[in-house]
Parts: sequence; C-alpha cells; structure tokens
Amino acid sequence: MRGRPQFESAACARRTSESDIRVTTFRDLGVHPEICDSLERAGITTPFAIQEMTLSVALGGTDLIGQARTGTGKTLAFGIPVLQRSTPTKDAAYADVAQGKPQALIVAPTRELAIQVSSDLQVASKDRGLRILTVYGGVGYDTQVDALESGVDVVVGTPGRLIDLANRKVLDLGHVHALVLDEADEMLDLGFLPDVERLLSLTPDTRQTMLFSATMPSAIVALARTHMRQPMNIRAESSYENATVPATAQFVYQAHDLDKPEIIGRILQSETIEKMVVFTRTKRQAQRVADDLVERGFKAAPLHGDMAQIAREKALTKFREDKLQVLVATDVAARGIDVRGVSHVVNYTCPEDDKTYVHRIGRTGRAGASGIAITLVDWADVTRWKVINKTLDLPFDEPVETYSSSEHLFTEQGIAPGTKGRIVPPAPVEKKERPERERDRTRTRSTDRQRTRTRNGQKVEGDAAAVAEKPAAAEAPTGEAPAGDAPAGDAEKSDRPRRRRRRRSGGQGGGDSAAPAGSDA
Repeated sequence: MRGRPQFESAACARRTSESDIRVTTFRDLGVHPEICDSLERAGITTPFAIQEMTLSVALGGTDLIGQARTGTGKTLAFGIPVLQRSTPTKDAAYADVAQGKPQALIVAPTRELAIQVSSDLQVASKDRGLRILTVYGGVGYDTQVDALESGVDVVVGTPGRLIDLANRKVLDLGHVHALVLDEADEMLDLGFLPDVERLLSLTPDTRQTMLFSATMPSAIVALARTHMRQPMNIRAESSYENATVPATAQFVYQAHDLDKPEIIGRILQSETIEKMVVFTRTKRQAQRVADDLVERGFKAAPLHGDMAQIAREKALTKFREDKLQVLVATDVAARGIDVRGVSHVVNYTCPEDDKTYVHRIGRTGRAGASGIAITLVDWADVTRWKVINKTLDLPFDEPVETYSSSEHLFTEQGIAPGTKGRIVPPAPVEKKERPERERDRTRTRSTDRQRTRTRNGQKVEGDAAAVAEKPAAAEAPTGEAPAGDAPAGDAEKSDRPRRRRRRRSGGQGGGDSAAPAGSDA
C-alpha cells in the first residue's frame, strides 16, 4: 500500500544579488559529465530554481511532485534524472538491464508538448547515446512500431497513442524504472486521467514516479496518493496566485471584435516586437485571424486541431526558425509550446478561466526572459475577465476601452504615431465584366419597330408596310396562308381585329360572333 504524499514545501528564496551567493552549476548538483557537456554546448550551464531544487531529490530515485510556473524549466528538472538513471547502449550492463525495451516513459497531454520535451532530451543526451522516441496520434503507426521493435530507451508520448501501442503488444512497459507525468493538470482537463491510470498500471510498482503540474486539483492529489510512494513536494513559488511570471508585462484592453485585427497589426510594428503568439477560442477563428494577418502583409500561420499533423509541425518549425512572425493558435494546440524569442502573447479572446490565462501568457517571458501579454476583452466578456482578475489578484478590474487609434495604445506598446495595421496595400477589387454577347444584347426600342397597322387598326401605307410584310409572311405558322395570300372576300373582314367570344354553353368561339344554339354551323 502506497503512503500519503509528504507535502514538504521548498519555497525558493529570491537572490538579491549575484555577488552575494556563488552561482550553482549542473556539475555542482551531481549531473553526469556527458549530460553537462551536451548542455554547455547548447549554452545551458546554470539551473533554474525548479531544476536546482528537483535534481538533488530526483537523482536519488525519490518520487516527487514538482509545482512551478509555466516556462520555468520543468523539462530538464525531470529530463536530467531520467537520462542519468537510464543505461546507454554502450554500457556493458545494457543487455542485462534494458534488453532493448523502454527504460523510461514521459507522458504529455498534447503532441506539441511531446515533441518539445523530446527535442530537449535529445539535446541533453547527445553524448550519452540514449535512443529517444516520440509517439503521438495523427500520424501512421509504421514508423513508431519499427522504432519500438528495433529498441528504444526513452519514450515520450501522448496518452491515447501510448495506450494504442500497448494494446498492439508493441510497447512493453515492464522494464520502465521512471515514469513522468508532465502538465498533469492539463491531462486532467483534457479527460486523459483514465488513460494515465491505465499506463501506470502497466509499469512496475518499483518505478520512480515524477509528477509535474502548475496547479494541484483534488484529482491530481488523489492520483499522487494512489500511485506514488511518499513523494516529496517541491514548490518553486509560494502560491498559485503568483503563477504569472513577474518578467511578463500585462495589459488588458476592452476592444471591439472588428477592430482587433487592426490593433494586432499595429502592435506587430512596435519597437519591442520579435515574435507573437495569438490565442483564439475556436479553430475557425484561428484560421480567420491568420488569413487576415497574411492579407495585411504579415508572416502568419494558424495552429489548430483541424490541421493535419504534418501541417502543424511545419508551422511550428517555421515559427522556431523565424520564418514566421505570428502564430495564431487555439488553447489545446498551443499547450506546451516552448519557442525562444516570443516577445508578445495576445489573447484575441478572453480566456475561459484563470488557468487558461496563466498557460496562455506563459508562452512568453520564458526561462528568465521578459515578455508582454495583451488581453483583448469584448464587452460581453467583461464579467468573465473580472472573475479571472480577482482569482489571480491582478490590478485590471476595469479594462480600458481601447481602439486601434487610441493614444494610450501607441504609448504603452511603443508604436510610432501614424502607424497603420497593414504593411501592404489592400488588394484591388476586380470588377467582373459581362460576357461579350451580354454587352451586345440590347432591347429593340419600340420606336424602331416596323408596323403594318396603327394602334386603332388602320393600315400603314408606304414603304413601312411593304418592309413589314416579309417578316410577317416568314413567321406564319406551318399550314396557314400568309397574310398577303388571304382570299379577297376576307379582305374587308381581316381589317378588323379578330376577337374571341365565349359561347353561352361555356365554349369559346373562333369567329366574330358565337353561332346560335342548335344550328349546324
């Protein structure tokens, strides 16, 4: 029976001066030299608070619960212990310990986060020679199955695909010595908790379990009590209310939905802009905003669940390589995105709750860098924002009514006066020309028509009557004599207009008058 977690708070004291205390390095914390060398080549030498407090515990194999703000370096906090306690293929004991089966399992809530974690582990394990595999849905099974059959050391994946591979009997978790649940609260929100418990049941009871979460809902606490052995709770902040990064400057504006693209276009030309992530509430809205920014001349791309996985990875790669300036994403697609150089995060729509707000603005101000978070609140969302503001104890209870032409927007965001929200002129509206035959088709005016009779029935004498007789003769129905060949006796009768009269019995007569009843006519 596993014990209750020992929630021992290890609050981090802020360093007042770099000269007052010696800077701790990864080597000082007992990290393997091969891992330190790989990190130093990537420019990573000094651990962050959550890393420094976690490594001394995790390297010894103790279960732990890590609680820290998003963007504070949690990946290496659990990644280094996983890599260091795994046996590489070049080790003589590898055949006896691992036998080509996964030695560690890292579970992430989204594909993008799984890819990001795997990328960081690849950097740290370059000299150690560990094989790391990333598995997630939206792509074929063949490549992932082939890699598992050839042998891997660390598996990073999403719950759904991990369960599928385990059910196919190609993912053997019986040799796992370390299991990590990253962003556990997000997995709870996405409904992955049953899948997580299923994965935990497939791993040995003697494993080391590390759980990292920005918040600690009751369901996560219950999960820890059930599946962890006397875990150490490491908290890098004193309270969740301070979960926003202090280096991130926050602005909240009350803006109209139709004016938001213009506001974003002007912010994209501010003095402090580098790269921007724009969050929307729906997938359709993300696509529409991205298309609007592209039409305005900015390098933008959407990121949402309706996109194919290869398209999502391509957009993220371009964003990391600075080929895109703006990424317009939904909440689910952007969870866990860690991209350097994101200077601005814009909430195009008000977040649903305080946790969503914290995760959104956590895409900037990462790893000690500064950032700017801008929230655009519609009139209908003011009440929702006030709840978020009160929960996080923020000083924006009354958002300032703001338009793209507001002076305080230019001043606060460092936008040059006169800047417009587009960098290319709008595309000219093409006039659709009618086809040639439609342009030439004109109605014949009544004054140009040739008449053989006037309106009161009298004949028109002269050349006009002679000209009109030919088309009249040509248009006579088959079997009827033309007007010019009518019998002489009918000439006088034909001068009068032909009228149709109704018989008393209800039938219609063809002549000038109806025949008397009972006649042989």
